[in-house]
Parts: sequence; structure tokens; C-alpha cells
Amino acid sequence: MKHESHKGGAHPDGPKSRRGRAGGSAKFHGHRGRSKRVFDYGELRLLILAMIAERPRHGYEIIKEIEDRFEGRYSPSPGVVYPTFSWLEDMGYATIEPDSNGRKLSRITREGEAFLVANRKAADELLVRELPQVRPDDIPRQIVDAMDGLKAALRRRLVGGLTEAEICETAAAISAAADVIGTKR
Repeated sequence: MKHESHKGGAHPDGPKSRRGRAGGSAKFHGHRGRSKRVFDYGELRLLILAMIAERPRHGYEIIKEIEDRFEGRYSPSPGVVYPTFSWLEDMGYATIEPDSNGRKLSRITREGEAFLVANRKAADELLVRELPQVRPDDIPRQIVDAMDGLKAALRRRLVGGLTEAEICETAAAISAAADVIGTKR
């Protein structure tokens, strides 16, 4: 597909491609089901472009890197990241080619570099953006009660000391709970 070129201070949204608004639906879910966008339309595209400018990356690497940069408060889904890669490729800002293992690797193009230069200030702001911390008032009462219950159970369990087997069992139970909670998005 032929892509449109952009000059000077092009807006990070760029024109819509045949794939529509890929990359514009990232949301942070807060208290009582309200949602607030983490990224405005086009910002996730610019963030991902800036990240592949740092070094070529796979989709999974982008997801993990964004999750790490935002300390676990936001992790884009593959359903947002991969269409964004396709949009960047459609616009001529990135190429997607298989690596030696056959996995898709995204690289920035010269046109992508020029677009990034034109939008450097916005890209730099995205790379260091901080997401809001969850305030205690925003945590549902059931979650607070469950957290308090876990802390109390741990204190009771730790009072008399634990055997090595009990330490391993307790740590495994906490890790399993964290895994279950962390995968429910």
C-alpha cells in the first residue's frame, strides 16, 4: 500500500490507514469501572515507534517493556500492539520481517526516523510518562478486606517461625495468587 508522506511537525496521529485507529485504545481502568485513556489517539503508535527506534523489537518485547516502564500499571494487549505494528508498516514508518527464528521483528525505516524527529518532544514525553498511582480510596472495600486478611494470616503464621517446607509452601501460595490476579485483565 502506498503511504502518505508527512512534513515538518506532523501530528503523531498521522492520517488514518486502511486499518483504522490501531493503537488508539489504550485505557487505564480505575475505580468503579471508570476508564481513562492512558494514551490519546496516536500516542501509543508514537511510543512504539520510539521504542523500535531504540532497537528492533518483537511484539512481546514491546508489551513487556511498556509494562515495565509503567511499573505494571498498564500493559497493552496483543490486540492493540500487533495492529499498531501493522499500521506503522502501512505508513512506511517500520518494516516487519521474520528474524532467524521466524518471529516477526519490527525495525524503524528512514521515513519513521524522520517522523520521530518531527515529533521528538512528544515521543520523549511518552517515554517518561508516569501513570497515576491507585489511591487507597479507589480500592474496592472487598479488596482492602482481603489484603488485610492476607496480612493478618501471614503475621499469625510467622509468629512461631516456619520450617523450610512451610516457607516454600507459603511463598508458593502467595506467588500463585499473584499469578492469578496478574493474568485477570
